[in-house]
Amino acid sequence: MTLLLTASQITRYLGLDTALAALRTGFTAAPAGPRPLRTHTALPGPGSATALLPGLIDDIPAYTVKVNAKFPGATPALRGVVCLHDLADGALLAVLDSATVTAWRTGLAAALATHVLAPAGADRVSIIGAGAQARMVLRGLGRLRAVRRLTVHDIDPERAAAFASEQGRLLGIAVDVAADPPSAAAGGGIVVLATWSRTPLLDLSDLRPGTHITSLGVDEPGKAELADDLLREARTVVDDLELAQAVGTLQGHGPVADATFGEVLRGERPGREDDTQLTAYTPVGLPWQDLALAWPIYQAARAAGDAPSVDFLA
Repeated sequence: MTLLLTASQITRYLGLDTALAALRTGFTAAPAGPRPLRTHTALPGPGSATALLPGLIDDIPAYTVKVNAKFPGATPALRGVVCLHDLADGALLAVLDSATVTAWRTGLAAALATHVLAPAGADRVSIIGAGAQARMVLRGLGRLRAVRRLTVHDIDPERAAAFASEQGRLLGIAVDVAADPPSAAAGGGIVVLATWSRTPLLDLSDLRPGTHITSLGVDEPGKAELADDLLREARTVVDDLELAQAVGTLQGHGPVADATFGEVLRGERPGREDDTQLTAYTPVGLPWQDLALAWPIYQAARAAGDAPSVDFLA
């Protein structure tokens, strides 16, 4: 039987600390199996389709395949499924809502990397792009360090204001709304971008020494959030070197990555070297991250015994 796990069930079965620990374990593990495959194709009209496979982590006897539809004007903008298969015989163990899995794994992986790479005392955060990923970054970052001030910018002023009100209430802190990306970035020691932008939103002159930037929006060809001069100056960390150059922030031009986040966590390469250094984390998102969360969700759902299921072979 295949478990069918909706958004509400995923959030019921997955705890924040469990998710953060699973992602840290995945980053510190040596790469498993074949090179990750990430395919993207434009569709007629405003949408695109993306597939990520195979999601593999040593010691987990399963793998994932994820298929997403991306439509920037829709709510939610991302929809699809994560299929969890038994690694021994391919049995379909579960089908999970990919919008929820993706928001959790992208946001929490970013929170983990942001915490590790930002200066220890940085407690002012700027958000550019007030969507689901930014919410999860803040949720994870708030678990890992104190967040005492927040600045928000979004191309939709009403959405920025709603996000600011929501997060001010949840975090119990003062929240400002900025008119543009440079104004938002000026107020934070930590800057998080999660947008659909196809032109750079920040350059080197917009940032103070010691700032950490996490750029989440560049996960397919043609997108851009950070200018080349910023990336050349910053110590740039990615989740995968080849994918960063093929479809991520470093696609097709000069700046190169200084390390992967896995190398930083394993102590193989340094992350931040001092509190005046500019650092940037620019992930694409990897298939194993879907498995890192899908597996504990599946185990919790099986143990609870109350998730709906279907026999696709019936």
